[in-house]
Amino acid sequence: MIERVSRVLEYEKMKEQLLPFAGSSLGKDKVKKLMPSFSFEEIQEAHAHTAEAAKVLRLKGNVPLGGLRDIRGSIKRAEIGGQLNADELLDTASTIYGSRMFKSFVEQMVEDEIELSILPGLMSEMPALLDLQREINEAVDENGGILDSASTQLRTIRQQIRSHESTVRSRLENITRSSSGKKMLSDAIVTIRNDRYVIPVKAEYRGHFGGIVHDQSASGATLFVEPESVVQANNQLREARTKEKYEIEKILQQLSASVSEYTEELSMVVRTMTEVDFMFAKASYAKSIRATEPTLNENSRIEMKGARHPLIPDNEIVPIDVELGGDFSSLVITGPNTGGKTVTLKTVGLLTLMAQSGLQIPCEEGSTAAVFQKIFADIGDEQSIEQSLSTFSSHMTNIVQIMEDVDFQSLVLFDELGAGTDPTEGAALAISILDHVYNVGAKVIATTHYSELKGYAYDREGVMNASVEFNVETLRPTYRLLIGVPGRSNAFAISSRLGLKESIIEEAKNQISTETNKVENMISSLEESRKKAEEEMEAAAALREEAEQLHQDLSQKMEEWEDQKDRLLQSAEDKAAGYVRKAREEAESIISDLREMQKNNPAIKEHELIEAKKKLDEAEPDFAEKQKKKKPKKKKPQIDTLEPGDEVKVESFNQKGTIVDKANENEYTVQLGVMKMKVKKDDLLYISRPKPVETKPMAMVRGRSGHVKTELDLRGERYENAMMEVEKYLDEAVLAGYHQVSIIHGKGTGALRKGVEELLKKHRNVSETRPGTQGEGGSGVTIAKLK
Repeated sequence: MIERVSRVLEYEKMKEQLLPFAGSSLGKDKVKKLMPSFSFEEIQEAHAHTAEAAKVLRLKGNVPLGGLRDIRGSIKRAEIGGQLNADELLDTASTIYGSRMFKSFVEQMVEDEIELSILPGLMSEMPALLDLQREINEAVDENGGILDSASTQLRTIRQQIRSHESTVRSRLENITRSSSGKKMLSDAIVTIRNDRYVIPVKAEYRGHFGGIVHDQSASGATLFVEPESVVQANNQLREARTKEKYEIEKILQQLSASVSEYTEELSMVVRTMTEVDFMFAKASYAKSIRATEPTLNENSRIEMKGARHPLIPDNEIVPIDVELGGDFSSLVITGPNTGGKTVTLKTVGLLTLMAQSGLQIPCEEGSTAAVFQKIFADIGDEQSIEQSLSTFSSHMTNIVQIMEDVDFQSLVLFDELGAGTDPTEGAALAISILDHVYNVGAKVIATTHYSELKGYAYDREGVMNASVEFNVETLRPTYRLLIGVPGRSNAFAISSRLGLKESIIEEAKNQISTETNKVENMISSLEESRKKAEEEMEAAAALREEAEQLHQDLSQKMEEWEDQKDRLLQSAEDKAAGYVRKAREEAESIISDLREMQKNNPAIKEHELIEAKKKLDEAEPDFAEKQKKKKPKKKKPQIDTLEPGDEVKVESFNQKGTIVDKANENEYTVQLGVMKMKVKKDDLLYISRPKPVETKPMAMVRGRSGHVKTELDLRGERYENAMMEVEKYLDEAVLAGYHQVSIIHGKGTGALRKGVEELLKKHRNVSETRPGTQGEGGSGVTIAKLK
C-alpha cells in the first residue's frame, strides 16, 4: 500500500529533486532507496542528522565532500583475493583522502567551539588509513598510470624501454632524413604498426630496406616496413615492454593485497561517508525549497503553516495553512473543480511522507507533523483502464482495501469521495465512509462536490468544513484554503458574470430546495463575515504598525531633544564659567592693586581682603557637581529572549549588529559587519526585531552561491580575467576565515599557472604556496596558505 501511496502522492518525483544534491554515487544510491519510516525514534534521529547538516551549511557555506567513490565492489574483490586495476586503487585512495579531509573539517569546527552532537561521533569511529592512501598514491598517478617509483625493478625496466626506443627511433629518423630515404619513402615520418616502429615505404622500393612488412595503405602504394636494421632493437623493446607488463601486474597484486588487509576499515569509511553525504544532500535540498524542521508528535496532530508543494514552482504555488488532529480529526473540503482541493490533499500527504523520511518540509517555522503508522490515499487519477473499471469502481476497489486496513494511527486522504455515481447515493455513501473512518479514530481529509457533506461537518463533532477560495469577479480560484468555511458552488454567480439572463438564473434558483438555499445563504454570510473580519484585522494591524512607528519616531525625537538640551546647557554653563573666571582674574588683579595700596595705607586690613576673595570663590558656580547629579539616560528596555535576526547594540563596542544564533544560555553569536563574534547577553541592548513578511509566490532564481568555496576554478578563463578573479577570490577567502585554498589553473601551456604562482607569492594575504599533490589535482592546482 505504501508503494501505491508514494506513487499517487508523487514521492518518487520529490526524490528526483533530492537526488542531484548528493555529491557521490554512494549518496545517490541511498537517496534512491529512501522510504518513509514508521518508527518515531528513527524519524527523530533522521531529523537530527538533517538539522545538524543544515547548521553546518548555515555556518560554513559548504563542506569538503569531494573524492568519494563507490568502492564497495573493489573491497569485495580484494577481500576474496582478486586483483584491483589502477583505477580501482585510485578510487580507493581518493575515498580515503576525501574521508580524511572531511574528518579534519569536523575536528576544526569542534576546535572553533561549534556545538555538534552527531558528526564528531561519526568521525571518531572512522579510521584514517593514511598509510594505505600513501602506498597507493606513491605507485599510481592521478590518471591511473603506474609510476616508475612503484618499484626498483619497474624503474630499471622503463629505463631500458626508453633506451631501446631511443635507439630504434634514432635509426629510423636517420633513414627518413637521408636523401635516398626521402626518395623511397611516402612520407618522412616514423610510425607504429603492431606495437613496432616502422616507416612508410613506396611499394617499388620494398626490397631496399629488407626487414618485415607490417601493413600497407588502402591503395597498396605504401608499405609500412620495419627495416632489418631495427628488427633486433624492436625485439629488445618488445621484450622490455613484456617485462614491464608483468612487473605492473605484480605491483597491482601487491597493492590489492594491501587493500585486502583493510577491507573492514574501508567498509566503515564507505558507510560513514555515505551517511554524511546523505545528511548534507537532505540539508541542501531543504535549503533549496526553503524548508524548516517540523515538530514531530505521535498523537496524530498536524499543523502546517504556509505549506507549499515542493514540485510546484514558487511563482505558481500559494502557501496554505492546514491543521488536523486538534479540535477536529476530519476535514471536509468542498468547492468547484480546479480550485486546488486535490493540491491540498497531495501537499499534506507528501509533506507527511517527507517528514517521516527525515526530510525538512517547505513550511514556515513552528509547523507540526505527525508520525502515522499507516497512510492511505485515494486520488482521482488512479482508475484502472487495463481492468476496464469505471471511475466509481476504481475508487471503490481502493476504498474497500482502505476500510480493511485503517486504524486509529492512520492518515486517510480521499479525493472526490463518492464521485462517479448517482449524487444522492454517492453522498450517502461518502457520509457513511467518513463516519466509519472517524469512529475508528483515524485522521481524514476528504474533498467532495456534494452539498450534503457541507451540512455533515456541522452535525458531527470532530468534523470541520473547509473550502478553497474562489474569486467570482475574476472567475478564478485564489487557491487559499479556508478552514471553517464550506465551499459554494458559485454556479449562479459565474453564470451571471458570463452574461446569462437573470430570468433564467432566477428560475434555476426556484428549482433547488429551500434547504439548499439556506445552506448557500449561510455560506455566503460566513464568507462575507470572514472577509469583513480580515479587512478589519488588516486595518487594525496597519493602525498598530502606524502607532508603533509614531511611538518609535517620538522616542527618537525625545532622545534627540534631550541630547540637544544637554548640549545647550553645557554650552551655557561653559560660557558662564568663562565669564566668572574672567571676573575672578580681574578681581585678583584689583586685590593685587589693593595690596600695593595697603602698603601705603595701613587702614585697609588683611582679613578684609581675604574675606572678599572668599566671597568671590563662592560666587563661582560648581558645574561639575551639577553634572554628577544629572540623571543617567534610560536604556531601551530589554526583551526576555533574543532571536536570530534581532537588531542589537553591543555596548562595549558601541556598534550595532544582528543576532545570528544563541551560543549558550549567557552568550549569543552576533554579526558585526563582516565579523561574527560571541557576546555576553548582558552586553547586548535590544533595538528592534524585523517584522515577519508574508511569503508571496515568486519565481525561483538560480544564481551563484552567496558562500565562498574553498577552491577557485580558472580553467577556460583568459589570463587578465583570471588574475582579477584570483585577487577578488583571495580577499573573499580571507574574510571567510579560510586558512588554505586551492587555485585550479590546469596544466595547458603553463602560462596561467606561472601567472597564478607569481601573483600568490606577491599577495599580502598569502604566506605559502605549493603545487597540488596527486590527490589534490597534481600540477594543475596550486595550494595557497592564507595569513
